[in-house]
Amino acid sequence: MSKTKKLEFRPNEYVVYPAHGVGQIVSIEEQDIAGMTLELFVISFEKDKMTLRVPTHKATEVGMRSLSSPDIVTQAMTTLKGKAKVKKAMWSRRAQEYEQKINSGDLIAIAEVVRDLHRSDDQREQSYSERQLYEAALERLTREVAAVSGGDETLAQKQVGDVLISRAAAA
Repeated sequence: MSKTKKLEFRPNEYVVYPAHGVGQIVSIEEQDIAGMTLELFVISFEKDKMTLRVPTHKATEVGMRSLSSPDIVTQAMTTLKGKAKVKKAMWSRRAQEYEQKINSGDLIAIAEVVRDLHRSDDQREQSYSERQLYEAALERLTREVAAVSGGDETLAQKQVGDVLISRAAAA
């Protein structure tokens, strides 16, 4: 793999790791593992109090990517406004699909999960597993929206909440 591909990401840059959401590259370090020297991105997930080390040559292979562009965030917000598309499949099958979308790291797919699982006050209660998936997707969405717009998570939560409320009002 070429050196330019490898150093796509830089320290202090925010990135999206599919299985964990938005994190910040703290540093790039070298470690000896099983007799080999590996160059690793050290990514901090402040909210989860977690540090992840990803080999630099595997970063794009595992789906690590830069933050979405403001255009993608706008598309995700538009997706939120859409009508929920709930398939008639069994819950276990739908839950699996939602989980895959959340862990894909794709902001639009995550917005689809939030849209499909969002319940307004007058709708039926969510099951525990539905609520867990909804909250996971909502958190991933708001964290990335916040990171793209400059970091205020409370503002991003309000922005997403407003879109969901306006959708419920229009329905």
